[in-house]
Amino acid sequence: MKQDKFRNNVLPLVDKLFRLALNITCNKEDAEDVVQDTLFNVWKKKEDWDTIGNMEAYCYRSTRNIALDKISLKSNQHETLEKEYDVPESAKNAQDHLEQKEQWVLLESFLRRLPEKQQTVFQLREIDDLSYKQIAEIMEITEEQVKISLFRARQKLKNFFEETDEDEKRNN
Repeated sequence: MKQDKFRNNVLPLVDKLFRLALNITCNKEDAEDVVQDTLFNVWKKKEDWDTIGNMEAYCYRSTRNIALDKISLKSNQHETLEKEYDVPESAKNAQDHLEQKEQWVLLESFLRRLPEKQQTVFQLREIDDLSYKQIAEIMEITEEQVKISLFRARQKLKNFFEETDEDEKRNN
């Protein structure tokens, strides 16, 4: 019974948990370790699953906490998220594919410039498509704080993109 619940409710989250861990640790191997630790910790708590209201939020929160602990213990080597994201099938040709890949690299570099809280909120909302309520539960903050952090992250990212556009216009 517990194995079925783990297989059906926790294992489908592995890719999303990995993206979150990678976003925080900036290192593929560390992200894999974080997800493995998360899965192990969730399994160890199997007797308490009935008391966990939202298993998905619990897994995200656990992943975030383990990843933050990992980076506080170790200076990490940066690795880009671009390697982990598939460019959508909508890329009609090599030029479109290259442009989309460049956009991911640029977005990732801009995300790295945001404070960790804004990075995480942005990823959970815009990439993982979670609700404000889910993000608030994961990060243990209010929904209003989620909205504020997301607004600030979007504003900063917009400014970063505008600065890049201005620099390109000046250089051309």
